[in-house]
Amino acid sequence: MTGGTSTGERGGKEYDRVAAALRARITSGEYPLNGRLPSQRELADEFDVSRDTVQRVLRDLKSEHWIESRQGSGSRVIWKQRIHLPRSEKEPGHQVTLGELIAEAFEQSEVTLDVFTLTSESLGAHLRTQAERIQAGRISPQGIALRVLLPSESVEMPYWRTGDTTHDEVLKERYLDLRRRHTATLRTLVSDLRAMKLVPSVEFEIRHIGLVPYSKLYLVNKVQALEGPYEVYMRTFELDDGLEIEVPDVIGLGAGLTHYVKDDDPSSQGTEFVEKQQAWFASVWELFGH
Repeated sequence: MTGGTSTGERGGKEYDRVAAALRARITSGEYPLNGRLPSQRELADEFDVSRDTVQRVLRDLKSEHWIESRQGSGSRVIWKQRIHLPRSEKEPGHQVTLGELIAEAFEQSEVTLDVFTLTSESLGAHLRTQAERIQAGRISPQGIALRVLLPSESVEMPYWRTGDTTHDEVLKERYLDLRRRHTATLRTLVSDLRAMKLVPSVEFEIRHIGLVPYSKLYLVNKVQALEGPYEVYMRTFELDDGLEIEVPDVIGLGAGLTHYVKDDDPSSQGTEFVEKQQAWFASVWELFGH
């Protein structure tokens, strides 16, 4: 899960709600690189949670290198997701961000996004930013087609496993709850665009497959691909009874991505990667998606 996962006011939904919101704000640029976060008291008041919950969220964001905190000076954003381009595409070291690429895609007349992911958290954060641009009249795409592949709820995850069946079920349900909330956000954003008739054609569908993504995949306007493995690390979780357990978790929003671009050369690395991934997505969508 892209955020920490604990339960009750000491964690759980309250923790996840605050952590997801702060990560989304950092990802969207609302809290920009080197920008200051509101104080702990302000965050606690805004989200109507205890300062203990806010402190734990900030502590985890710091450990994951999203923010830097110093006593007396608050918290400063130090995270910026970067996308690396293959050396054959542009000069070595050239980097862009996911937000920039999605913003560029939405500036086109027709937008197509095919995504394979664990939770759709990153997608929701960026789609919200583009929806706000559309509502403000800054961009005006004529068509949006969004397809999202998620692992089926029955799939056994390699993450969040302790060897204790009861604990594993609790942790998996927390992942599923987090995922359902992010997909509900996507549906709301798309429904709002339809209801306000801001985009003439809006298509959105989620399908589930019996596979666990080892990486996240974005296929953008059929000419670009973003792919990057989920980073796995050990994390301490707190259960309802206060028991702390250490289990494998994954970083989603902060996952690094590599960018590939389809060009006029059919044998280029970018063209081959985009075409193969697009063909794979289409086949899995039709044959295994439900």
